[in-house]
Amino acid sequence: MRQLNCFYCNAIEKLVDICSDYIHIKLIIFAPRKFSVKKMSTIQKTAAFHTLGCKLNFAETSTIARQLTDAGYEKVSFDQKADIYVINTCSVTENADRECKFHVKRAMKANTEGLVVIVGCYAQLKPEEISQIEGVDLVLGAKEKFNILSYLDDLQKSKNEGIVHSCEIEETDFFIGSYSIGDRTRAFLKVQDGCDYKCTYCTIPLARGISRSDTIENVLKNAREIAKKGIKEIVLTGVNIGDYGKGEFGNKKHEHTFLDLISELDQVEGIERIRISSIEPNLLKDESIDLVSKSKSFVPHFHIPLQSGSDDLLKKMKRRYLTRLYSDRVSKIREVMPHAAIGVDVIVGFPGETEEKFMETYQFLSELPVTYLHVFTYSERENTEAAAMEGVVPISERKKRNKMLRILSEKKKMAFYQTQLGKTLPVLWEHENKDGKMFGFTENYVRVQKDFDEKSVNTIEFLKLDKIEADGTVSVLNSFESFLEKV
Repeated sequence: MRQLNCFYCNAIEKLVDICSDYIHIKLIIFAPRKFSVKKMSTIQKTAAFHTLGCKLNFAETSTIARQLTDAGYEKVSFDQKADIYVINTCSVTENADRECKFHVKRAMKANTEGLVVIVGCYAQLKPEEISQIEGVDLVLGAKEKFNILSYLDDLQKSKNEGIVHSCEIEETDFFIGSYSIGDRTRAFLKVQDGCDYKCTYCTIPLARGISRSDTIENVLKNAREIAKKGIKEIVLTGVNIGDYGKGEFGNKKHEHTFLDLISELDQVEGIERIRISSIEPNLLKDESIDLVSKSKSFVPHFHIPLQSGSDDLLKKMKRRYLTRLYSDRVSKIREVMPHAAIGVDVIVGFPGETEEKFMETYQFLSELPVTYLHVFTYSERENTEAAAMEGVVPISERKKRNKMLRILSEKKKMAFYQTQLGKTLPVLWEHENKDGKMFGFTENYVRVQKDFDEKSVNTIEFLKLDKIEADGTVSVLNSFESFLEKV
């Protein structure tokens, strides 16, 4: 075919040289044959992706997307017409079913003939229910989602219900390494999956299986790949990353620890920043905190789930610590990194959370030197112990308590930002242009803004934090250090 194309191209060129007056006539004679040859080539299929939930889901969606692009699919945006739509779902929020249906409708609006594939935690927990959603063609469980290509060849648009391929979660005992590159400035690197904890409110062990880890060698390989792409920041992700090392070689032994992992990652060249996404307080050891405080790559930012400031409720939740240990972890961080950002997960409205116990949580957090809160309203989950517990908190009261803690969170964040004003700190700028402004984060998670400058995207600039703006971000001034870097 290539030779045939060249023959007609040469013929047309000669005709143009011979008689320019008749160029259009000659093109009409020869061109159709050339174009008919092109139409014989295979039309490239397209795939679109949408992710719900956590950073771990984003990492896994990227891995699935790379599988499809390596197989010849072209990646397009989710609102474009595509041959395949992949929706990676979450089970943590109470709106999982509603969100899944909403994005299936989005896909069908973009292309009524597009094939819709549902993966993720919700797909593992409720595969049959999802298969009944109009427009869904294929549901893949935790074990099957990384073999998506093997299910696509013979897949056809469903007229009734979608096809389900979902094993028992006990069979999901292997690890698939993943990383995502979302906005060209940071990558989410999956190092661990699953959880062996039995928290009474949580379905994650049912959706993701036992705790298991990537090998250190593969984590380092992925980190180096990310570095070669020019990404400045890596965020370590997993379900319970402090449990890293378990299942690394297919068994329950800890061949390596989380400390081993971060020690090795700290030596990877080309990565400016490494951020720890979330780590259980009982697994955050002094040695890890000390390493971060002296690290060349790890940033002074910790996110530590608390869930409740009442010891009675922590016991009912089957958490593996009490408030004393949590306070100790925060104190240790503040001792060696006074400027560190510390985020907290907290649940309101758990069964048995009386007004008195809620106020224990509120007072505990109010006095604790933390930076911000992620507040979750408790919602009942099937197949969890908490769903059958007494002392159900009315929905209206749950919402009221959520609002109280969100207000407290905003006050704490603004107070922390205030302590950082006047300091010159490194800022990593993101790519988004929002009404002429661009945004970025300092190492200790202060969100800053300035006028958009394309040259600043994915660069780190040393800038002086000036003042807190109406939108809660911090504006910056050019510093002498930033000037020297540009000279």
